[in-house]
Amino acid sequence: MIRLDKITKQNGRQLVFIEASAALQRGEKVGLVGPNGAGKTTLFRMIIGQEQPDEGQVSADRGITIGYFSQDVGEMAGRSVVTEVMDGAGPVSAVAAELAELGAALADPDRADEMDALVERYGEVQARFEELDGYALEGRAREVLDGLSFSQEMMEGDVGALSGGWKMRVALARILLMRPDVMLLDEPSNHLDLESLIWLESFLKAYDGALLMTSHDREFMNRIVTKVIEIDGGALTTFSGDYAFYEEQRKLNEAQQQAQFERQQAMLAKEIAFIERFKARASHAAQVQSRVKKLDKIERVEPPRRRQSVAFEFQPAPRSGDDVVMLKGVHKRYGSRTIYEGLDFSVRRRERWCVMGINGAGKSTLLKLVTGTTTPDDGSVTVGGSVKLGYFAQHAMDLLDGDRTVFQTLEEAFPQAGQGSLRALAGCFGFSGDDVEKRCRVLSGGEKARLVMALMLYDPPNFLVLDEPTNHLDMGTKEMLIAALGAYEGTMLFVSHDRHFLGALSNRVLEVTPEGIHQYGGGYTEYVARTGQEAPGLRS
Repeated sequence: MIRLDKITKQNGRQLVFIEASAALQRGEKVGLVGPNGAGKTTLFRMIIGQEQPDEGQVSADRGITIGYFSQDVGEMAGRSVVTEVMDGAGPVSAVAAELAELGAALADPDRADEMDALVERYGEVQARFEELDGYALEGRAREVLDGLSFSQEMMEGDVGALSGGWKMRVALARILLMRPDVMLLDEPSNHLDLESLIWLESFLKAYDGALLMTSHDREFMNRIVTKVIEIDGGALTTFSGDYAFYEEQRKLNEAQQQAQFERQQAMLAKEIAFIERFKARASHAAQVQSRVKKLDKIERVEPPRRRQSVAFEFQPAPRSGDDVVMLKGVHKRYGSRTIYEGLDFSVRRRERWCVMGINGAGKSTLLKLVTGTTTPDDGSVTVGGSVKLGYFAQHAMDLLDGDRTVFQTLEEAFPQAGQGSLRALAGCFGFSGDDVEKRCRVLSGGEKARLVMALMLYDPPNFLVLDEPTNHLDMGTKEMLIAALGAYEGTMLFVSHDRHFLGALSNRVLEVTPEGIHQYGGGYTEYVARTGQEAPGLRS
């Protein structure tokens, strides 16, 4: 359906693609992977014609429809959410708009002399609308929005009143409702809660068109894709299989290439040693010349490109008391809405609680109560002795001083630390070389999240409270964070929609539901095995 044939593309000084080729066939579900900045978004933009390759060709079968979801959703305002979504449904939305215009014209007394032509055209357009299943369009739009966790009230509300994250969901819903022949999805799993993520997973599995997507969610990617295209060093390499197979295959390929490289280096060293030893002897001149010619003809094996990976190690956190935080008889309301009524909950040293619950159940509110960011209407929240608390919240990224550089931000937070120590910290969180001189205002969401994380973890607290810490983080940074937190000896309370993160780090589950609070011993993996569901409130 879509073919990339020997494409070369340069952005500024960076060679993004060098004679790279790949194809997307009908019905395939393909994951597009590669380090940040490798060219994934550039590839999407070339497929839809927003950019052209410098050399080579990008071609698509004639007549196919392509839907592209990107992180740049543009302006949305002045219409209801459901209308906004229906407007993106491809040909049927244009027919629906004409049908509405004709309906208004038929009711306009000033156009009575055109009535016969209007009635005839209305019949034609109505027939086309029925053919495109237009009367079911609104129902389908509401079904998709419901799957992405929109309430009925939100569906009717002005799309302009939504936050950026919810507008992303509207943009995603437009593409899903369109059901094009080819879907290009650039990070569709960002900004979704776990329930919406699992719904989207089911939707994409059942979708019969071709899919090319990127995602920083390992579990989500692994369950959907059956082929992986990797961008690395300007080349496109295709792997048949799911994401886990790709990871194993890449490791195997790297090991084989490293072994080939080492064998060749040993052979070259031996030949060069012979040449150096006998080049001055006339009796060995023929042999030396023969070996020099042989070396000139050998095609050199390159060592495998090493993915930049860093490890972060916690300094030992001071020991807290056994009782870390206690909530007794906590009541919390927002207006007429009751979030908690008589909540009793306690966290003890070295417990790692993940908090589960549908949107609006009160997960973030619980974290705010524990950290003192909000106060209970009634009841008490008591933090135990010697507890040093670190809180990662989404709004923390908005509090960074835009005029300061990454390095100045770290320096201001830790004035006693040496430059080498702070540069090492910055490197662990993906800020190497000139990246430390970037001003905070130009940082991406992922870079801001990494900087806030670095600020919190350098002088480690013994009680970490994390609200969606993996939002915006790429797979490499997530793996580093999971490894670091796995070795952390303090206490944790966290909310996350990343199932890999949940399974790797939790040893307790707090489930917040409208019917009440449920506590489970054992972590997320045991919770799934016990309840038979991956998130509370999943529709069966």
